[in-house]
Amino acid sequence: MADARTYPTRPYLAVSAAILRDGKVLVVRRARNPAGGLYSLPGGVVEAGETLTEAVKREVDEETSLTIEPVALAGYREVVARDDEDKVERHFVILPFAARWIAGEPKLNEELSEWMWVDPAAVASMPTTPGLAEIVATAIAQLKAAG
Repeated sequence: MADARTYPTRPYLAVSAAILRDGKVLVVRRARNPAGGLYSLPGGVVEAGETLTEAVKREVDEETSLTIEPVALAGYREVVARDDEDKVERHFVILPFAARWIAGEPKLNEELSEWMWVDPAAVASMPTTPGLAEIVATAIAQLKAAG
């Protein structure tokens, strides 16, 4: 299904959150493409006029109903998907945040099919979006450094 972000004329800026609660990280399974069936972090596209922290709080709330405290950036990821003719079908620049869980229990929206609080070490053995284990490790280090 095509949408406004298919065959873009520019990259889209997105945010996500590695949310820690009681030593566990929240992973969510994407219900549709791109990344359908893979575990990832909750997040989405930054809207015009939003700060990055406003966007990540909103996206996490929309996707999971959780309230979070973004603490620090935990790296970046670029997703460039090309079609069979080598045309850019999707292009996202994703800024993941290290975040603390503040309140709520996950309630998924239509974009997600599953959620789990998992031991961060388990992420490396799960079917995930590229680089997720590294992002989670960086987020944990950022949260420990922040105290």
